[in-house]
Amino acid sequence: MFKQAPLILSVTSLVLVLVLFYLRNQPPKEDPIQLADEDAYAMPEQMPVRTKTVTLELPDSLSFAGEPVPMHIIDVRERLDRELHINTYWHNNSIFIFKRANRWLPEIEAILTEEGVPDDFKYLSVIESGLLNVTSPAQAVGFWQFLKPTAKEWGLEVSREVDERYHPLKSTRAACKYLKKAYTKFGSWTLAAASYNMGIRGLENRLEEQRVASYFDLLLNEETSRYVFRILAAKELLNDPEVYGFDIPEKHLYVREDLKKIEITESVDDLVQYALDLGINYKILKKHNPWLRRKTLKVVNGKSYIIEVPANSASSL
Repeated sequence: MFKQAPLILSVTSLVLVLVLFYLRNQPPKEDPIQLADEDAYAMPEQMPVRTKTVTLELPDSLSFAGEPVPMHIIDVRERLDRELHINTYWHNNSIFIFKRANRWLPEIEAILTEEGVPDDFKYLSVIESGLLNVTSPAQAVGFWQFLKPTAKEWGLEVSREVDERYHPLKSTRAACKYLKKAYTKFGSWTLAAASYNMGIRGLENRLEEQRVASYFDLLLNEETSRYVFRILAAKELLNDPEVYGFDIPEKHLYVREDLKKIEITESVDDLVQYALDLGINYKILKKHNPWLRRKTLKVVNGKSYIIEVPANSASSL
C-alpha cells in the first residue's frame, strides 16, 4: 500500500491546481450595497434636531372658585408646578380630555349655574374621571366617582337595574348637593373641593388637629394634598391649551349627538327588543343611557324614567 502514495499525492496536487484555477477565473461578485439605492445609505447633510422638552412658566396669579391661590408660598408653587407638567406632557390623556370636554362641559356648566355652584367645579369632574363612566378600584363610579352609599345619600338611584351614578347629568346634580353642604360647613369652596376627596369629617379633623383654616396650610395625605392642584392644572390647560402646546382643531373635538327624550312609564321586559322597535340597537340605547344596568327595566309606584335616543329614532312604542 505504501507503493501507491506518489500516485495519490499527484492526483491531490492536480485537484488543488484545478480548484485554484477555477477560483481565480470566476468573475468578481458585485457588492450588494452597490446594487441598492445609494441614496438610502447616504448620510444626511445635517441630522434632524430633536424636539425639545421645555419646562413651563407658572402663572403669576391663580384662583379657584373666586378664591385666590397663594402663589407666593414656595410649597404651593411647587405642587402646582408638578401637576401642570404631569398633565401637559401626559399627551394622550390630555388630548382626549380636551375632546370630551367639548361634549360634556357645556351641560355640566349649565347645571352648576342652576345649582349655585362655581363654574370651576366642572374641572373636578375632569380629574375624577376624565369625563368617562369609569369605576375605581374602590368601586366609585361615574363622572363624579360616587360610592354606592354616598350616591344614595345624595339622591341617586342605585339598584340592580338602574345606577344613576352612570348618568353624567344626574350625578352632576348630586355632586352639587354635596358641594353646597361642604361649603356651608367650611365657608370655603377650596376646602369643599378638598373634602370631596377625603370627606367632610376627615377634612374637619385635619383642620382641628393642625389649627389652620386654609387648604394650602394643611399637611394632608398624598392624594388630597395633590387634589386641588390637579383641579387647578386642569383649569389652566383647558382654558389656555395653546399656552401649553396643545393645538386641537375644532373639527377633532367630540360633540353631543342630536338626541331626544322618551319617557318610560311602564316596565320593559326586554330592552334589546325595545331598542330594535325604536329603530336602533341595544348598543346605541346603552351608549346614551349607561345608567341602564340590565336588559330589563321595572317601573313601580308610578315612577317613570327618561331615556335619550337619537333624534331620528321612532318617537314611542
